[in-house]
Amino acid sequence: MKIYHISDTHTFHGLLKVPKGIDMVIFSGDCSNPRDPYVNEHEVRNFITWFTSLEIKHKIFVAGNHDTSIEKGLITKNDFEKHGIHYLENTSIELEGLKILGTPLTPSFGQWAFMKPRHKLDKIWKNLIEEDIDILITHGPPKTILDLSEDRMRKLEFCGDKSLLNVIKQVKPKLHCFGHIHNCKGVINAGTRTIPQLDTIFSNGSVVTDGKFGRLSSNGNVLEI
Repeated sequence: MKIYHISDTHTFHGLLKVPKGIDMVIFSGDCSNPRDPYVNEHEVRNFITWFTSLEIKHKIFVAGNHDTSIEKGLITKNDFEKHGIHYLENTSIELEGLKILGTPLTPSFGQWAFMKPRHKLDKIWKNLIEEDIDILITHGPPKTILDLSEDRMRKLEFCGDKSLLNVIKQVKPKLHCFGHIHNCKGVINAGTRTIPQLDTIFSNGSVVTDGKFGRLSSNGNVLEI
């Protein structure tokens, strides 16, 4: 199974060079920008049109914190699925013998969509992420893995979710796809990595750099499982 993972296009999806020979494309959130859901809606619908046009058999979409029109219900699961796109929101699906779980939830940071306080996410992850998951798709990263960014004081910190990492170490999915944390000045988060004593491949599919929207700093990740 050859997978193309992308995230955080923030309306610049048209700049991507989509590779050939892909069996599944996974989008892990933030196809849009505006906080106002009524303004945001147009951007998400534009993305759906582009995503539908890709000549790839399986298409999976998980929302992100910027996709406010989806959380508001202006765009629904049906708006994706009538175009052959699998929309996952704290739900799972089985494709080609792989069980795939998707969730848009991230720790609270500002007034955006699909956010929960960090102290509540531990219980949510333990109940949601089952042991038979092959591919986990979240909008945000686990702590210390491709998640280095600036805090409100402009200091670098690992800003991923520690509870999420703990659950992944127990469940051990084949692949964990996420985004949310872009490249930033002097830091490359986009890409893949593994960690010792765990076979899971971690993929940050974000394609932009903070402060430099309008051009891409990555073209997503191609993975095989």
